[in-house]
Amino acid sequence: MTSKATAPPRHQGLHPLGSFPLVCGHTIAEARLSYLQIGELNAARSNLILVPSSYGARVEDLAWLAGPVFDPQRWCVVIAGMFGNGASSSPSHGAMGLAEQGWVVDHRDNVSAQRRLLAEVFGVERVALVYGWSMGAQQAYRWAVDHPKAVDRICCVCGTARTSPHNRLFLLSLRQALTADPHWTGSGFTAPPEQGLRTYALIYASWAASQAFFRTIGEPVEEHVEKQWLPHYQRHDPRDLIAMVDTWLAHDVADGGDLDDALGRIRARSAVVAGSHDLYFTPADLEADAAAIPGARFHRIVSLLGHRAGNPHSSAPEQAQLRRIVEQLLAS
Repeated sequence: MTSKATAPPRHQGLHPLGSFPLVCGHTIAEARLSYLQIGELNAARSNLILVPSSYGARVEDLAWLAGPVFDPQRWCVVIAGMFGNGASSSPSHGAMGLAEQGWVVDHRDNVSAQRRLLAEVFGVERVALVYGWSMGAQQAYRWAVDHPKAVDRICCVCGTARTSPHNRLFLLSLRQALTADPHWTGSGFTAPPEQGLRTYALIYASWAASQAFFRTIGEPVEEHVEKQWLPHYQRHDPRDLIAMVDTWLAHDVADGGDLDDALGRIRARSAVVAGSHDLYFTPADLEADAAAIPGARFHRIVSLLGHRAGNPHSSAPEQAQLRRIVEQLLAS
């Protein structure tokens, strides 16, 4: 763990991308990408670790990784916020619409923006590691499939290479919870969708943590969700929550083709990491992805946290498991 006395330098910024065309056919005028740098780039520019953001995460939410998982004295960690997260270009800025108006951000768009960030700010064309949890893992897969010469290693934690049919049901229920709110207009909201957000939080909590975890909380689940889950989503513009759901729904590194064939093109050294109790990125699904990637190693984090085992910002046992996996991968 890094002490305050030896804390590595940090820099947080918004990188301007200008007029940015999306795969869906729309263009973001004056696009921007949020990022946080922790640690310093070495002279060879060979020590950069890219961390694409997960659903609903701002870059500062993932800063905990520097120390417990990555050594920031050795590695330059760059956390990049996906489009739609409220800090990078998002519907809440007026920069984008929603799927109802034909706007859907694809992870190809996020990866394209990240490649520009690394080249234009850091002078880096090839990345030592792309590490991602959940939607961040989806972006790591996209990097390795689409740009095999641009990434040495990927670590995909609690995320799959294609959104599964069962996972789609979860996402559609989230979207329906928000758009069924009486304040929904078809393109936005006339007032905060308080009822929609409460329904949304109940659905999200029921899937993101395991059944075993909820047996340990010691309070009614309604109170737990109200205190521990709802505030995280209330901080977001609900249009941004919808936009990120649509990106997740669209995720497929094979673009409708043969998934095993797409994963077979990966040349990066790969670690695929499942949570033992993850309900929507199941160990079986992740193990199947790993089996299709040449030389990939499959790992399982033992934890009752469910999907959140892959983002254990306040749980040391899971942090230790992740660090061992990452150190092994970086040493390869």
